[in-house]
Formats: sequence, structure tokens, C-alpha cells
Amino acid sequence: QSFYTALENTLYYTVLHIPLTLGAALGLALLLNRKLRGVAFFRTVAFFPYITSIVAAAQVWNMLFSPQYGPIDAVLRFVGIAHPPGWTVSTTWSMPAVILVGTWREMGYYMLIFLAGLQTIPAQLYEAARVDGANAWQRFRAVTVHPLRPTTFFVTVMLTIGSFKVFDLILLLTNGGPGQSTLVLSQYIYQTGFQENQFGYASAISVVLFVLCFLVT
Repeated sequence: QSFYTALENTLYYTVLHIPLTLGAALGLALLLNRKLRGVAFFRTVAFFPYITSIVAAAQVWNMLFSPQYGPIDAVLRFVGIAHPPGWTVSTTWSMPAVILVGTWREMGYYMLIFLAGLQTIPAQLYEAARVDGANAWQRFRAVTVHPLRPTTFFVTVMLTIGSFKVFDLILLLTNGGPGQSTLVLSQYIYQTGFQENQFGYASAISVVLFVLCFLVT
């Protein structure tokens, strides 16, 4: 039963985390690909969560998510939500909270990859599309999205592998709880192999995780 719960939670995390991080990273890249004053500073700020200690970041987010003392729920109560989510202490909201933190942490890294892809697109293509009468959406779809397909494919593959093997973030934020609401395959492998000494079963789960990553990517 625990295996199926961990598998379901892993798929839940993957299905939501990939599009959210992909969209946030592309949005940041588009925003910071302009010639703005101080753009290098904002790129650094966006990338900083990725190089921040995961232990420190998890502790800060746990304090932010605290139902009693956290500023997030305090703001929600201030705007009129009488019963804000319990976040990491709620079986319903714990996984969305983990996904939110995971997206915040990784979007800066993938933003840099998208930035590299965007900077290979010649500015003349945008000018030609503008002269031809293409509106902003048409320029985005034809001139930006189409040349970025190889970059998007690479980012999606890396995000998929990273989502399937997520471990440290969940271990530090929720430790798989409350109950088994955030238990994922990587953590279940760790628990089975290194805490319960069932190395054969843990190896079998590892093979399942490998096959999942292989089939999807």
C-alpha cells in the first residue's frame, strides 16, 4: 500500500511541478531578456534560490508556512480568509506547498537555460515579424516558441527526471507527512533500504523508478 501511495504522490508532484516550473522559468527569461537597467542584478536574484542551501531554505519556508506564526497565513487572515490552509501540517495542502517551494527553488536555474536559448534568436526575426504586421502573440508563438523547441525539450526532460527523484526537499519540509501525504518513491526507497534494511525490496522500487524516468523521457 505504501508503494502505491508513494507512486501516486510522485506522479502528483511531477504533473504539477513540471508545467509550473516550465512556465515560471520561461516567463522570467522573457522578462529578463530585455535591455533593462540592473537586469544582471535581477537575474542573479532569480537564480539565487537554486544555489541557496536547501536546509536553510526549507527551514525558512517551514516558518513561513507555520499556521500559528507564519506570515503567509497571517496575510490570508488579514484579507478575510478565516481558515487559511494548514500547508505542511495539512494532508490536503502539504503537497501543493512542496510543489510551490520546488518551483521557487528551480525556476531560476531553468530561466538561465531559456535565456541562453532566447539569446540565439536573431533580433531581425522580431523586426521582420513586426513589419509583416504580426501582433505580440503571433511574434511570441512563431519567433520565440518555435526556435525554443530544443531548449524546451531539454528543460522538460531535466525537470521530469528531477521531479521523479525529488527527495531532499520533501525530507526537509515534511519528511513524507503528515501521514504519507507527501511520501514519494525516492524517500520510500531510502526508508525501505536504509531504515528497514529491506535492500531487495528497495532495489525493486529503484528499478520501477528508473523505468518510469526512462519511459517518460
